[in-house]
Amino acid sequence: MPKTVHCVKLGRELPGLEKQPFPGELGKKILENVSAQGWEMWREHSTLLINHYGLNLADPQATKTLADEMENFFFGDDARVPDEWVPEGQGTGAGIPGVGGKGAPQGKGAPGRK
Repeated sequence: MPKTVHCVKLGRELPGLEKQPFPGELGKKILENVSAQGWEMWREHSTLLINHYGLNLADPQATKTLADEMENFFFGDDARVPDEWVPEGQGTGAGIPGVGGKGAPQGKGAPGRK
């Protein structure tokens, strides 16, 4: 069972990681200060970055860029998520404030096939 850590990303006590997720001092710092839930948030965010920027992780510069982004994600000035943030799937289902949880407006869609 992983130990509990005060997650720097989520600002509360949560189960930590079972092992160091990244080599070196940054990996050690993440192990000691990031929860498993916070790490999963990084994994999702890193996938977005890799795909958006077309990063090739065989390229040392791309790997360094991603490591810099990881450090900023967890320990940068704006790293902590807002207090009112609720993980996906754990909210009230109310949707975006002011929209009433109805989702996106319904359009007519594509015309029918002939």
